[in-house]
Formats: sequence, structure tokens, C-alpha cells
Amino acid sequence: QVQLVESGGGLVQPGASLRLSCVASGFTFAAYAVGWFRQAPGKDREFVAGISRKGEDTYYEDSVKGRFTISRDNAKNTVYLQMSGLKSEDTGAYYCGADYISPESWSRADEYDYWGQGTQVTVSS
Repeated sequence: QVQLVESGGGLVQPGASLRLSCVASGFTFAAYAVGWFRQAPGKDREFVAGISRKGEDTYYEDSVKGRFTISRDNAKNTVYLQMSGLKSEDTGAYYCGADYISPESWSRADEYDYWGQGTQVTVSS
């Protein structure tokens, strides 16, 4: 059974850091690109960062460049999202998606077949 499980969210103050994890099982994880997305209440799911199958290529949404870092450990079937300098606008439910897709499709949520259940990140003073 294909499964993605996110963890690491929480309530933090502006400027704080968090590291999210996405653990995969039930499929050949190393063959899939992975994307992190977030969704605020009443808004569409938006792309945050993507990473290639072997981790050599990454791509970020402009607002998180320089603050967030995506990485993966295929031996652990895990993708990470290290977030620093968090802002209130980073608040939302964070989801990881996985699929066998090209970099041109990483930012498109409708291209992903596999999704986790999400982990909530709230940035507030």
C-alpha cells in the first residue's frame, strides 16, 4: 500500500525554524520526484519546493528561496523540508506529493498521484 506520512509541523514564532519529514512506503521511492506543497484555509494548494529522484536537482517557489531547503535520503525513504526564517504567511498545512514526473511538472499539484495527509505549520507571535 502506497503511503506518505508527513511530520514535524507545529506552532512557532516568526523567525523560527522547523524541519518537516515525509516518509514513504509501498513503492519504489527512489524512482519518484517529490514535491512539498502548502495550503492555507480557503486557498488552493501551492507549490513550495521540489526535488529530483536522486536529489541532485531542486526547485523552489520564489517566496521561500534562501529560507527553505529540500533534501532527501533514499536509503530512509524520506524527504525533508528545512524551513528557517519562518513568516506568518508560511502558515498552512504542508503536504508532500510523489510521482514519476519531469521537473517541468513539479509545481503542478494535479500531476501528483501520491499524497500524504499533511502536517500543520502555524507561524504566529
